[in-house]
Amino acid sequence: MALIANHTKEKLAAGELALGLGLRLARMPEIAKIAAVCGYDWLFVDLEHGAFSVDTAAQICAAALDAGISPIPRASAHEHFHATRLLDAGAQGIVVPHVDSQAQAEAVRDNCLYPPVGRRSVAGGMAQLEYEALPTGEAARLINSATLTVVMIETEEAVEAADAIAAVEGIDALLIGTNDLCATMGIPGQFGHDRVTDAYDRVVSAARNSGKHAGMGGVYDEELAGRYIGMGARLVLGGNDLPLLMGAARARADFLRGLV
Repeated sequence: MALIANHTKEKLAAGELALGLGLRLARMPEIAKIAAVCGYDWLFVDLEHGAFSVDTAAQICAAALDAGISPIPRASAHEHFHATRLLDAGAQGIVVPHVDSQAQAEAVRDNCLYPPVGRRSVAGGMAQLEYEALPTGEAARLINSATLTVVMIETEEAVEAADAIAAVEGIDALLIGTNDLCATMGIPGQFGHDRVTDAYDRVVSAARNSGKHAGMGGVYDEELAGRYIGMGARLVLGGNDLPLLMGAARARADFLRGLV
């Protein structure tokens, strides 16, 4: 079969942890291989907060396919082309930020998946299909089956609508953006607050009840990460390149200066 497997979607289907690495600084395609070697399952190429061009993101996505790590970028906003240009260029999924309602989730589905599930415009020459020329209907079916469609839950309104959002056909995962959720709740940075724990409980339950997956972003404290993963979060952002680089660089500098 020409289709390149989406290892992240397969891991989630098996109930396993799918660990993502966020990219804000990295620009070279080598980051895909580096992340795979380091044990990550997917790349979160951040076009919402990162200064990536679509061209750079596309090159990273293509490299990720060959490296065996799933390229799943975050779109910058809700316009259809924010998602489809990346999907057409090799992304195996898309994360759409700030989805607060069933109607918005349905629009994400329509933008990201081909008919009969969605309304995405048909493109040819797909890297995900090894550029093999397949009948249009077969190509659309294969791409739909391997595309991970993720919506971000970042407000109390979205938490309230979690059941309706999770029930939308074609939506695969609800990823809690914990940083923005705390900010919109008026408790910025309080990731362990009872209201946040309650939000995780509600979103995880909504996802599970609809046969979907729950995700966690923005939580890097080990105790809290353990709490929310223990509750059922499986699509997990393990960190991003900026703090990981700074942490390693600081540790090395402190070690070397400590030798004198």
